[in-house]
Amino acid sequence: MKRFGSFFRRYLLFHFLVLIFLPLLAIFMVAGVSPSEGSPGTLYEYRSMVVLIGLIFAVFICISWIFFYRLRRRLIRLQKAMAVPADGDRLPRPMSVRPTRLDEIGQLEASFNRMVLQLEDSRRRELEEESLRRRLIANLSHDLRTPLTVIRGHASRLAKEPLGPEGRDSLGAIDHTITRVGELMDDLLAYTLLTSGKYPYHPVPTDIVRLARASIASWYPAFEQAGFQIEVNLPMQTTFSWEVDPQWMTRVLDNLFQNILRHAGTGQYVGIAVNAELQGLTIADRGPGLDEPSDDRGAGIGLAITTHMLKEMKLQADFVSDETGTSVTICQAKN
Repeated sequence: MKRFGSFFRRYLLFHFLVLIFLPLLAIFMVAGVSPSEGSPGTLYEYRSMVVLIGLIFAVFICISWIFFYRLRRRLIRLQKAMAVPADGDRLPRPMSVRPTRLDEIGQLEASFNRMVLQLEDSRRRELEEESLRRRLIANLSHDLRTPLTVIRGHASRLAKEPLGPEGRDSLGAIDHTITRVGELMDDLLAYTLLTSGKYPYHPVPTDIVRLARASIASWYPAFEQAGFQIEVNLPMQTTFSWEVDPQWMTRVLDNLFQNILRHAGTGQYVGIAVNAELQGLTIADRGPGLDEPSDDRGAGIGLAITTHMLKEMKLQADFVSDETGTSVTICQAKN
């Protein structure tokens, strides 16, 4: 194992030797010499000794200043190397370490370099695993569509055959399951594209009230067929605009309406209202609440997509949920 020189040990040893030998030197030089004897030679020797002792102290102070200056400079260099950007996307770069300067600070620099290399290797493996996971999800979402299409085709053929009540119920359950799996695959693919930054995003000034009217109008037949009471408070004279992607915003509203239709059917109510003063959009239901279990409850991918899209559009969703229902208010994010 290679031995290293201690930066601090050398400095402390130097100070110890100076503190020991400087008084001894002064004692030996001053011994027997008195400036009051009146001899010019003796007075000259006395002054020479004083100057020599002062010179030694000056050299001692100068060496101490050089030591602390070099120490401070190396510590500042290490501090700058350790500085990480606030966004956290980049890692610090390894430092150049001289093999001949393996003192305490040199060891600290070498340890820092090893830590940076380990972080870079961990980041690289994490990115590779993330890329593999996204490709796997995208491929599965694409490849599973073919068997689902085949199953749906056979189910449609069976629907034309004479079946009993139980057969009709089973066929309806099959069709519902196929639809649910298809929606889940769409959500998986959309979430994969969103998290990888490949989902098209084109923000433009958008009339939110008008977009909300179009969205609830497209869901009106589904809610009406399910027996929901629909309450819409979107006055024609009320309007405000956000810098958002209309397709993303429509997807957010679709996810919220779909969750109400799927999980809040017991309340038989859906409401959408606009607050022009706060520039917010509120969607409410009278279901059992978010904490209650549901037969169709999944892994929350739709909610994750909604949250991610709102964050990218600089919006926020405030959820209020209890046993009497759930309401979500979408507004611009507070800085």
